[in-house]
Amino acid sequence: MINVLLIMFMISLLYLSIANRLLTYIKILSFQGVILFGVAFIELNELTTLNLVLVLLETIIFKAIAVPVFINYIIKRNKITRETEPFLPNFVSLIIVTVIIVITILLSNAITDVKLEKISFIVALSTLFTGLFIIGTRKKVITHVMGYLVIENGVFILSLAVGNEMPLLVNLGIMLDIFASVLILGIFINKIGDVLKNVDVDQLRNLKD
Repeated sequence: MINVLLIMFMISLLYLSIANRLLTYIKILSFQGVILFGVAFIELNELTTLNLVLVLLETIIFKAIAVPVFINYIIKRNKITRETEPFLPNFVSLIIVTVIIVITILLSNAITDVKLEKISFIVALSTLFTGLFIIGTRKKVITHVMGYLVIENGVFILSLAVGNEMPLLVNLGIMLDIFASVLILGIFINKIGDVLKNVDVDQLRNLKD
């Protein structure tokens, strides 16, 4: 079952690479949050009640609901256009993300650590590099925020790949990191919208001290 969930997560990365609308990005992030909860629930065999509640908060409530709703609010608040405006054509983006996945598969096959969950490791690295790719090839600052969230999802899966147990403090650190980052970036984007009326990356060059 967990392999099916991870494959679905991998497919969401491919879909993310060709998505043209910001609303699609938000839906994919929410979908990934639901998948991460399923993966964590199955993968973590020995969960205390507190840790289970924390995983539930971190994935379903925070990743799948709170963050997408907050990003959607930022988009509407700043009247950001619906198009993602990538620098590269969708077909090229799809090819690049596919190459990223193939490379991570080859890399994982070269690792002989028996304790490493290879499928989780492949999905985690693919997610990390796809997030970086999204950040580097999209014009809007809001898509950079969503690319960062994709990277964080990769870190979450990587923590599952290297061990069966996820300590409570690690979960707390991840949640606080996401919350602070999204909050700060949300305020930052709101201020840019007030000043520039445009949140494309190119417009940042107009900012002066």
